[in-house]
Amino acid sequence: MKVYSRRQLAFFSVLSGLIVLMLAFGLGLLRLPGGRASPPGTPGGTPDGAFDAATAETAGNSPEILNLRQSPRSINALSAADLAPYNEEERENISIYEQYNAAVVNITTEVMAINWFLEPVPQDGGSGSGSIIDTKGYVLTNNHVIENAYKVYITLADGNQFEGSVVGTDSENDIAILKFDPPAGVELQTIPFGSSDNLRVGQKVLAIGNPFALERTLTVGIVSGLGRPIQTSQQNIIRDMIQTDASINPGNSGGPLLDTQGRMIGINTMIYSPSGGSVGIGFAIPVNTAKRVTAEILQYGKVRRGRIDATVVQLFPALVSHASLPVNQGLLVSRTRRAGQAERAGLRLGTEPVRYRSTVIYRGGDIITSVDGMKTNTYADLYSALEDNKPGDQVKVEVIRGGRTLTLTITLVDQEELGS
Repeated sequence: MKVYSRRQLAFFSVLSGLIVLMLAFGLGLLRLPGGRASPPGTPGGTPDGAFDAATAETAGNSPEILNLRQSPRSINALSAADLAPYNEEERENISIYEQYNAAVVNITTEVMAINWFLEPVPQDGGSGSGSIIDTKGYVLTNNHVIENAYKVYITLADGNQFEGSVVGTDSENDIAILKFDPPAGVELQTIPFGSSDNLRVGQKVLAIGNPFALERTLTVGIVSGLGRPIQTSQQNIIRDMIQTDASINPGNSGGPLLDTQGRMIGINTMIYSPSGGSVGIGFAIPVNTAKRVTAEILQYGKVRRGRIDATVVQLFPALVSHASLPVNQGLLVSRTRRAGQAERAGLRLGTEPVRYRSTVIYRGGDIITSVDGMKTNTYADLYSALEDNKPGDQVKVEVIRGGRTLTLTITLVDQEELGS
């Protein structure tokens, strides 16, 4: 038997302790005080999943206010033996579905209708999908899924249904945030935000939703196009839509479009289909747009937007001909707000009133042709150019005045000041 001295015992004890500490740091079981917190859902992450600016940047989120409580990334319940019969791509699909399908909810609504006796009566409305983005019960979906709803119901993967409330909506980007109260002790599964900055055509994507009320259906495809501007109404264009051939059908609206890491890169919103069914062309709102809108809604209950305080008229052939205008496309400035920001910047209003059907238009004003470098041929172009601008921002506005092109710098006002 070998005998060690006290000095040797002390040396080997310290050495063993250092080795244990190094292994703990290497495995991520410990982290240095003051160091950067791990992203939510990873070992060492903050307990409530709150994002700080540095963590948000690391996770692909902008450092805006996204204090979301994310659930930990769940451990796949399927063993290696369970997955052995499948190829690598199938294992990837199965793994993502197993981890995140429970975070996709089914949304149904009730709307108010008028019966034969002119009495208001509730009736079934539309249905769609949504993603749980916070363990407190916040759900991200499309605005059109809950539009005009009298009541909103949220059904979870386990079949439990809850009445939800609308936290806020953004019709311009077709986004809505809902809230329901989960039972005490229930830990909701959430969908983590990814980024839509570096998407590539050909990249594999997965969609989970409730098409035709078939709950938590998985479809797989690729990004088949990027940067698609889709007009959703006379005044609204959603820019940079993601085009995908992953099957998206009625009921998929509001559900997540995921990358192969299980991160949300878009919100499935619409299909192009003459028949009403999927023909391989679906569109999703980029998740970066959704993150910006979500941050605004969670902080303010709405999306603040800047507007030019002027009344404009979209040019049409009869007006161009009658007023002998030098261009065929653009926005004629009919009125400006007295002593407003547009007037102070030098934007010139019309002075000659003419009646067109039931509308009075003032001729002689500037014609806006672009805002911040974006052509403004229509109302929708103007709204699209100002979509991500806030009150107080300054924009470069190009106008035509008397055959000359001028550039004005206009400070934007809150759209609520204009009553719209």
